[in-house]
Amino acid sequence: MSEPGGPESWAEVVKKSFGLSFWIFVLVALLFAVICYNVLGKHDFDATLRSDGEMITSLLPRVIAAQIVAGLIWVLVSRERMSKLVKKSRGKRGLLIATAAGIITPGGPMSAYPFLAILAGTGADRGILVTYITSWALLGVQRIIVWDIPLMGMDFSLLRFAVGLPLPIVAGLIARRIPFTVDLRDLGPARGERQ
Repeated sequence: MSEPGGPESWAEVVKKSFGLSFWIFVLVALLFAVICYNVLGKHDFDATLRSDGEMITSLLPRVIAAQIVAGLIWVLVSRERMSKLVKKSRGKRGLLIATAAGIITPGGPMSAYPFLAILAGTGADRGILVTYITSWALLGVQRIIVWDIPLMGMDFSLLRFAVGLPLPIVAGLIARRIPFTVDLRDLGPARGERQ
């Protein structure tokens, strides 16, 4: 993918956004709409559409605001500085830094996995890599702002965050203990980072 703001970036984003998975979701939604209408009837179907519309209307401003904040954070966080910091920090300190990096990494897999590849390419150990991606998947602040708080409330969101906080570190410690002989620097797009 080209750099943000590049001439092809919007076209690529639109193409990926409306790719095969989007159309599969549309087909599944239409299938369930037909089932809902036939099983529950027109009245309940209309009530469901109204409820969905209200939920979309209430979530859309939050999603837009969270995406803007996430984009700004991603621009402000120096991936090179973060990867150097994580690489230098072996042991439990490295796992703590990888956990924090996973928490603040905004966006979806297109943000997290390139950074994971950079870390792998700079020689970060597998414990740090597992900790980072586990932290991003479980504790990402954008996910909490966009989904957890609006849908589940603040109390549940704080509980889930607190309970999940040690899990990335535990996963990283386990990953360091499992015998693994592949040199992660030789995998995927991170190859070019070593040269």
